[in-house]
Amino acid sequence: MKNNYSPDILNCLANLSSDEVFTSPELANRMLDLLPQELFRSSKTRFLDPCSKSGVFLREIAKRLLTGLEEQIPDLQQRIDHIMTKQVFGIACTDLTAEMSRRTLYCTKQANGEYSVATCFDDAQGNLRYMRCQHTWENGKCKHCGANRAQYDRIETIETYAYPFIHKDINEIFKNMQFDVIIGNPPYQMGDGGNGASALPVYHKFIEQTIELKPKYMIFIVPARWLNGGRGLDDFRKKMLEDSKIRVLHDYLNSTDCFSGVEIKGGVCYFLWEKDYKGICSVYTHNQDNVYHSERPLLENGAEIFIRSEEQVTIFHKVLAKQEESLSTWLNAGRYFGFHTKVEWVSETEGKIQSADGKAFYPIRKVRNDIFSTKVYVHGGQCWISPKTIPRNAHRISSYKVLIPRSGNPGFGNTIIGKPKISEPNSCSSNTYMVAIPPQADMSIGEATNLCSYLNTKFVRLLVATKTSTQSTPPDAFEFVPLQNFSHPWTDEMLYKKYGLDKDEIAFIESMIRPME
Repeated sequence: MKNNYSPDILNCLANLSSDEVFTSPELANRMLDLLPQELFRSSKTRFLDPCSKSGVFLREIAKRLLTGLEEQIPDLQQRIDHIMTKQVFGIACTDLTAEMSRRTLYCTKQANGEYSVATCFDDAQGNLRYMRCQHTWENGKCKHCGANRAQYDRIETIETYAYPFIHKDINEIFKNMQFDVIIGNPPYQMGDGGNGASALPVYHKFIEQTIELKPKYMIFIVPARWLNGGRGLDDFRKKMLEDSKIRVLHDYLNSTDCFSGVEIKGGVCYFLWEKDYKGICSVYTHNQDNVYHSERPLLENGAEIFIRSEEQVTIFHKVLAKQEESLSTWLNAGRYFGFHTKVEWVSETEGKIQSADGKAFYPIRKVRNDIFSTKVYVHGGQCWISPKTIPRNAHRISSYKVLIPRSGNPGFGNTIIGKPKISEPNSCSSNTYMVAIPPQADMSIGEATNLCSYLNTKFVRLLVATKTSTQSTPPDAFEFVPLQNFSHPWTDEMLYKKYGLDKDEIAFIESMIRPME
């Protein structure tokens, strides 16, 4: 028997890569299900996808309208033409995605083409527009999206990644138009010219621009980092969580549970924002095949971030009730001793380490001698430096310290933070490590060892994961972690008992946090 199965091309696109995250039809429909369904039975509802990539949202909206308006507009072609010209609008991210989206929505890359399902357009773009834009540079950055000029100031034939929705006035694209629903999956980040994965988020710019347009409803799917961390997102998070307009939030702790095969650190989420709503949120927390539902405010008393699960909320309040000082008061940013991460070796034995401000280099050696007598813990190992050339806090070198890698391993099911290590007297560290040391006293070897035992507990790492979901773990990532008496070691069992955790809270921690190797 012949197999006539023909897969939906948009499902295939959704599984391509994490370089440009596409939305599957199934996910698009789960998001559309959040809306009042009477919107699809009105011939006046206007929908906009401001960041169309494949056209999946617009196609699925059109399908719902075709069914919902059948009685009002019985003639199929009239119904199609009405929907395509009066109700469904899109702004593409690039010229290529504009063509892809038109093929999806109109069944041809030209809206007025011979094979277009719509018969009333007189131009090729129809209501799925793309306008090539340029960044507006101020002090080396784009004032609209934060793109780095050195990286994105390109010749005309190369894609600029200046997205029309956040670089143009909406009236230049669709004149005098009010949208009822704005929905999409925006680009997530822009490289800022830094090393490695250095990047600035851009998805929040689409959300902020949408709020300016005052739709009745907004639905976006974005990285979940904005809920409790993320570079440059503090003001955005504060505004979004405090205005109480998010009615429904679906939070995926692991992005692969939402986007098959795509890893996005910290997970992803999609939400329904409603202009006229103010109240608690219906939160759905997804972890593999399990979905946990709760009705609660997005901001708990005593927190400035969204706490992602009901168990974390109750644990947070039990810790907060003790009114203990935060461990973050002992933590110092990685440049505590005045060094950057950058180390250059000019020979097999000699090299140099960059200063924190990037303006100087200090000589280092791979082997200790009478001059190069102070150990420096750096990325990948250690080296030796003259104590006379240590730029900052040289007086703390004589104490024991605990070093915590600045780069963590976020996401439930992981270790959350890197493994801490003891920095002995006559040693220091580069920006690779955060430095833990009492502000006004020295630390003994016993206290340093017991602090390491504390940091290795699942309890501590759960509290760090509650505060932040980013790979970078600065001192404020430990804000929820209480300071302890380090005259003795700590275990999870001791901490569970001290804070009165019940069996469900303990089971949650044990299931979500991987043992520290």
